[in-house]
Amino acid sequence: MIFVIGGAYQGKLTYAKDRFSLKDNEIFTCTSEKIDWEKPCLRHIEEFCLGCVRRGVEPREVFEAHEADWKDSVLICRDLFCGVVPMDPEEREWRQATARLCQYLAKRADEVVRLFCGLEQKLK
Repeated sequence: MIFVIGGAYQGKLTYAKDRFSLKDNEIFTCTSEKIDWEKPCLRHIEEFCLGCVRRGVEPREVFEAHEADWKDSVLICRDLFCGVVPMDPEEREWRQATARLCQYLAKRADEVVRLFCGLEQKLK
């Protein structure tokens, strides 16, 4: 699995599409706690985490249960766990749940890449 992280609008999707020759129909964009595990690329993992938080589900546990489904995928997540800690309890839990999932994914990834201003930084 390749794990791509970075801030908003830093070029994560463009990087993944170019590097792995991904077509638009091969990319699933998370908008809630539902995921299409059939797609080779999952983006906006942080939005999946928000959906899970709102339903009282731990995102990491969902990914643990589906490890065979994503082990050969490209996973893309926006870095929202840096900076000022949100005052809103739901936003804090979202940030923390996303960070827990990202730690889990980074440990299992074959490669971890951070994008900043469109430039890749290989972390693993």
